[in-house]
Amino acid sequence: MRMLEPESLALRRVPGRGRPRVRRGGAGLGSETYHVERDGQAFSMRIASRESAHCAFDAHWERRVRELAGAAGLAPDVLYADPAQGVMIARWVEGRPWTAAEAREPVRVARLAQLLRRIHALPPPRPERKVGPAEWIARYEDLHRGARRVAADFNALRSAAMRRLEEFARLPGAAAVLCHSDLHPLNVVETPSALVVLDWEYAHVTDAFWDLAGWTCVNDFDADLSGDLLRAYLGRPPLPSERARFGLLKWLYDYICLIWSEVYLSRHADADGAAEFARAHLLASRLQAELGGSSVQVPAD
Repeated sequence: MRMLEPESLALRRVPGRGRPRVRRGGAGLGSETYHVERDGQAFSMRIASRESAHCAFDAHWERRVRELAGAAGLAPDVLYADPAQGVMIARWVEGRPWTAAEAREPVRVARLAQLLRRIHALPPPRPERKVGPAEWIARYEDLHRGARRVAADFNALRSAAMRRLEEFARLPGAAAVLCHSDLHPLNVVETPSALVVLDWEYAHVTDAFWDLAGWTCVNDFDADLSGDLLRAYLGRPPLPSERARFGLLKWLYDYICLIWSEVYLSRHADADGAAEFARAHLLASRLQAELGGSSVQVPAD
């Protein structure tokens, strides 16, 4: 896919008159995001990168998810979308993400659990886009060949990941729901009236605990705080099998984030990747610290 020129695209597609002011925001493996101002209004504009085809995103399905989430007040209104070109323009959300300390506050843990229940209650567009941890691992490992390795013993981590995938498959199953799958602090914005979730390109149908695992991992929650989020989400103490599922998904989420980070570093070698390298090193250390753990026993609830 050819990368579109941001200024020209904003001039043609962002509502308003006059020349828009375009400022580059963040970049991932599959897209780049821009802040656009025009006629006194602010917009977000996301453009698919050349890597998007390799990441197996489904822009058509995402657009339908965004329409559902927007109607439910969970996502910004989409003003223009061209899935074939990988373009999405939405209203800019005036708000702020939580700090690391705020995300650990009991009242905000409870609010995040409520937000997740609302996301998971959305009816997934059909045909459903179903993706599990094994599929994410396979996709990123395909991109991972030749990537800069942060983990000192990646082969040991990969073997551990395969064992955990087998253990996860043996646990009692759970109903699959629509998950956001990229819940990190910058994607959850607190506005004066609600929490709004950004960037739904990773959304898919899977185990509900995947989103909980993601939030706990990217915020570096300890075991107690992770347990608080799980209890708040369920509205009751978790069953032994639920604790086991959650624990496995947390490890697998960290592993997938490590592969993602190493691929990102290899694709952006010319940029200052100090923060990304530090994060990848933390993930590798956390995963390696648990290599010696015993296998999960399928518990009786």
